[in-house]
Amino acid sequence: MYKFLLLILSVFTLVLSGCSVKSDQAAADKKEYHIGILLSDTGLGDGSFNDSAFKGLEKARDELGFLFDYREAPNGNEEKALEELVKQGNDLIIGLGFSAQPALEAVAKKHPDQRFVLIDGMSTVKNIKSITFKEQEGSFLVGMAAAMTTKSHTIGFIGGAQAPVIQKFKNGYTAGAHYIDPNINVLVDFADTFSDDKKGTELAEKQMKNKADFLYPAAGFTGVGALKAAEKKGIYSAGVDSDQHFIAEKSIVTSMMKNIDTVVYNLAKEFNKNGRIDMSPEELGLKENGVGLAPFTLIQLTPGDLEKLDEAKNKLIHGEIPIPEND
Repeated sequence: MYKFLLLILSVFTLVLSGCSVKSDQAAADKKEYHIGILLSDTGLGDGSFNDSAFKGLEKARDELGFLFDYREAPNGNEEKALEELVKQGNDLIIGLGFSAQPALEAVAKKHPDQRFVLIDGMSTVKNIKSITFKEQEGSFLVGMAAAMTTKSHTIGFIGGAQAPVIQKFKNGYTAGAHYIDPNINVLVDFADTFSDDKKGTELAEKQMKNKADFLYPAAGFTGVGALKAAEKKGIYSAGVDSDQHFIAEKSIVTSMMKNIDTVVYNLAKEFNKNGRIDMSPEELGLKENGVGLAPFTLIQLTPGDLEKLDEAKNKLIHGEIPIPEND
């Protein structure tokens, strides 16, 4: 009996040992994937677009084991930065922001076997996956909240550039405000820069002087200056791209979220399955949770106002409220 038990124990030990070897071998065989990203021209620390993407990369590193590297090109030369990421052997290279598109396309054509992703632009180059957002949908809800909040019946929008994607922010915001009050006055200015907080402050002060009591900047770090100016003046505002409440806690009532961190993480998660991603273009709106609103703070909207926001959100999801994307 003792010898029989000893035999069973020996067999069991061999089985466990074999499983352990297979498990260790599987872990060793699993490829370590690398992601490279070219940040938009404002770089890290913008409290918005770039920081959100970086957050997604950190999550991919911590949860999926990805390694990543990034480049900034504040003085131009995006092509050089992208070529460096290619030479590093990154499995997937992301160009962040519409301004990266010309350089990304030029480099992608030189490296047809390399997979690229363009976030915030639409490319026809075969080895570039394009991901865009329906910024107009989330901005529509911000415009509604602004119209529900304003006392002067004048609100303001500050754009970083007169680019198509920024026009989507503006047109959605304006349409949402007019959905509540057709007679509301919407002031519009463009800074022609995403990296000058002083310019943002200047434009915000100009709009507030013209009675705007709610500001919505879609202007990167330039917008940070506008948000802080709104806080100093004691008026309400809305952040953009990520929850920016921490930037001006006494002013920002909500933010129009572009869930770039989730998009970047999901790309890594998809790639992690078999080293591939679906290269079909994607456009993400309220329905896909690509955009949305951060929780409201500072203001207390009435139950009726909240109901209007919910109704409008459902209509936007089902295409029942048309919004012009561009002028």
